[in-house]
Amino acid sequence: MSVRPLRASPAGSAGAPHSPWRHVAQAAAALAAGMGVGRFVYTPILPLMHAGAGLSAGAGANLATANYIGYLLGALVGILAPALVRSRALLRISLVVLTGTLAAMPATHDTAVWFALRLSAGVASALIFVIAVSSLLSHLREYPAHLPGWAFGGVGAGIALSGLLVLVLRPVADWRAAWWASAALAAVLAVASWNLRPEARPTTTQATQATQATQAIQANADRAHEATTVTAAAADSSHAPRTHRWFTTLFASYTLEGVGYIIAGTFLVAAIEQSSPGPLGGGAWVLVGLAAVPSSALWARLGRRWSRPDLLLAALVVQAVGIALPALIGGAPAALVAAVLFGATFIGVSTLALATGAHLEFPRSVALLTAGYSVGQILGPLVVAPLLHHGYQQALVLAASVVLVAAVAAAVLRIGFPHHMVVVRATAPVRQPAPTESAADAGSHR
Repeated sequence: MSVRPLRASPAGSAGAPHSPWRHVAQAAAALAAGMGVGRFVYTPILPLMHAGAGLSAGAGANLATANYIGYLLGALVGILAPALVRSRALLRISLVVLTGTLAAMPATHDTAVWFALRLSAGVASALIFVIAVSSLLSHLREYPAHLPGWAFGGVGAGIALSGLLVLVLRPVADWRAAWWASAALAAVLAVASWNLRPEARPTTTQATQATQATQAIQANADRAHEATTVTAAAADSSHAPRTHRWFTTLFASYTLEGVGYIIAGTFLVAAIEQSSPGPLGGGAWVLVGLAAVPSSALWARLGRRWSRPDLLLAALVVQAVGIALPALIGGAPAALVAAVLFGATFIGVSTLALATGAHLEFPRSVALLTAGYSVGQILGPLVVAPLLHHGYQQALVLAASVVLVAAVAAAVLRIGFPHHMVVVRATAPVRQPAPTESAADAGSHR
């Protein structure tokens, strides 16, 4: 398949066209730094801090919560001040702040300072994510859906790289070296994403701007072009009453997923190492990242053949099994299978949930779903904190149970789901999706 060149950025030098794959690589590097390293490197480092820094299980959960609170705050900034999404300066500042917070973690044993650092890292991660995704989907709107899908794989690549780094350092260094090495990795990724072009300034009518913004954000890896609306008023009057019950069910499912997935995303390595001391936990985390790299593109491709509610149900069930395996069975095979199942689904669930909300055309669906998901992530570590005194197995069992309840909600969502909703499209001129995307969207209406 041929890939058309991106139009040159107005700020670009000599007006030279940009390769779409270059843009994918830059966005992937930003997501790897902001999410894969800045947010998730804490997971493999946590057991080292328990052993070498005297960090208690409860304090570890609190530090995780601090990061998720910061992430919610950063996401809200991106929602309330949309002009910031187009700021290259803010992207660069966020990359520097994120790297600095990672490097500063070994400088103290003060839990309050650690809390502030992880909170700041969460804010920076969210801003990097919002700017990178908006840039990615703005400039690749005309291209096949697999391109942004592979860029979202940067999250998995960051997880794998940082996990491998900690795994290699573990026999010869302590938790301090792990944080410093992670900061160095984040710096390298920051340099790779330094010149990422932000989202272009809107130049169309207000209605088309709203349409394109909704189309860009709500796609989040599989580009839900079919859910573009003309105006919020039209959505309010004709679609919200008919889709309210399905969206409520989707919101409940996605919020519960936020609670369950983040428990595993925070404590999976510590839980595996509790029953199998040694490098198995770190190796499993690297496998999580590797499985996550292609997951967004693969789930988007599956969406051409099966409906998103069906895929959401399947992904949640698979994820619940993956989370429960290390707690119920234990051992190396269960840990490695769990890592693959978890890594292959946690990004895919977000992809499917946001695209389903887009299909329902519920007003402000992305903002509402993201808020519920973020609150769920904040609650997850707090809910299991009392259980951590007895180890991590009970926490994983609880997380798997919550994800299963989310799957039950997804099963309810399938009942009478309006797969063939007639979508009202904007009449103002907008760039059309590539032919392959149109075919993909048609297939997803099954």
